[in-house]
Amino acid sequence: MTEPIRPYPADDHDHPDDLNNLGLQADASMLSRSVLDRRHVLGLGLLGIGLLAGNRVQAATSAGAACTPIPSETAGPYPADGSVASGQSLNVLTRSGVVRRDLRRSLGTGNAAPGVPLTLTLKLVNTNGSCAPLRGYAAYAWHCTADGNYSMYSAPVVGEDYLRGVQVSDAGGNVTFQTIVPGCYPGRWPHIHFEVYPTLASATNARSRIQTSQLALPQALCQQVYTQAAYGSSARNLAQTSLSRDNIFSDGYAAQLPTVTGNATKGYSATLTVGLAR
Repeated sequence: MTEPIRPYPADDHDHPDDLNNLGLQADASMLSRSVLDRRHVLGLGLLGIGLLAGNRVQAATSAGAACTPIPSETAGPYPADGSVASGQSLNVLTRSGVVRRDLRRSLGTGNAAPGVPLTLTLKLVNTNGSCAPLRGYAAYAWHCTADGNYSMYSAPVVGEDYLRGVQVSDAGGNVTFQTIVPGCYPGRWPHIHFEVYPTLASATNARSRIQTSQLALPQALCQQVYTQAAYGSSARNLAQTSLSRDNIFSDGYAAQLPTVTGNATKGYSATLTVGLAR
């Protein structure tokens, strides 16, 4: 694949005739919701919650989001999970070493992806069981580079497989990844993709996933990070979009905004509660 990253189509949810030929099933309830639905109204109040204390971000999520099922979203055109996307069936999930905490280096080349450090924790909980932690589930996370490219797909990094990896949830339902803050490319709000699988053994192909979603990065964090040279045109791209206009998050994002602390010098920590109806 030698094509550059392009803006997502007008509606980035899954469709049988999606321009990217994703081949992933749509979430009908997400497609039928009004833009001004209840979650969206809640979400609009969160956009300004990122508070600056010096050069530090302190962003809070809605208290009600903790036991809310995470919305289903498209895996997008660059999942590398064995599904047909961008005209290919790439699959990083079968590669040796993909079960890892640190996503910053490629498994094959050893090259590192530059960017501001980000420690990402997804807390998997059962919304049908008083939000009890889900132990032994596997989460696959992936996102773009600081300059907006996706490993394995984009021409500059087609030979890399960094910023992709799998972790298994512990007794507290937590999976943690060490990665970088992703950049912002035209047509999308900064985000991180993830899929959840019922077991590690099943996390080898998208057919076995039980949920696919995306995490939205807080605006305050992005504005701080995107001043750095490694992030190229991310600051300009960010200024041209918003969460309320994004193809994925425009119908509500209260359950998809993580709690974030840290700064652009030492890095950030982000935590998102992922509610699953089990």
